[in-house]
Amino acid sequence: MKSCLIVIDAQESFRQRPYFTRRDFVPYIAAQNALIEGCIAAGIPIVRIFHVDGPASASNPFAVESGHVRPLEELARFDAAATFTKHRHSALVHTGLEAWLTENGIGRLIVSGIRTEQCCETTTRHASDLGWTVDYVIDATLTFDMVQPDGRPLSAADIKARTATVLQDRFAQVCSVDEALARAGAAVAA
Repeated sequence: MKSCLIVIDAQESFRQRPYFTRRDFVPYIAAQNALIEGCIAAGIPIVRIFHVDGPASASNPFAVESGHVRPLEELARFDAAATFTKHRHSALVHTGLEAWLTENGIGRLIVSGIRTEQCCETTTRHASDLGWTVDYVIDATLTFDMVQPDGRPLSAADIKARTATVLQDRFAQVCSVDEALARAGAAVAA
């Protein structure tokens, strides 16, 4: 089964948000880069997704006009097989990604990027519902602490654990970088 790495919203826009922290960023970027480099070495195509939303002004970090809708500075450089811009949480909504995946015979998606519980999880659920096999590389996703509706804190680690729990064996195989690369490598060799 032909695989494709999807790098979702790994863009400078997030660094401009007040909730951004380097605490989880350092391990995330190491895992994301290892995944990218492993896919490059295995000849697995990599698709880049950018999120653009909100008012088209320089003060909105998710507007093209801000200059922040560009790859994270620390992100490993790669030649994207395709680049899509999304305006919704799922990378499959009105972007052209679904058609591109179908035209290129992709059967397995390797999902990574920012945010764990938002765009990465939503894309995973959507892709699974459309029939793709999905490897969700939890270490190569990033999220941030949140506050629950009752005012209690919810840590990024707890959000990631919850995401892994609800996706595993329902919508995806939650895996490490090495496991995703091994699965994709076996698929490429088959």
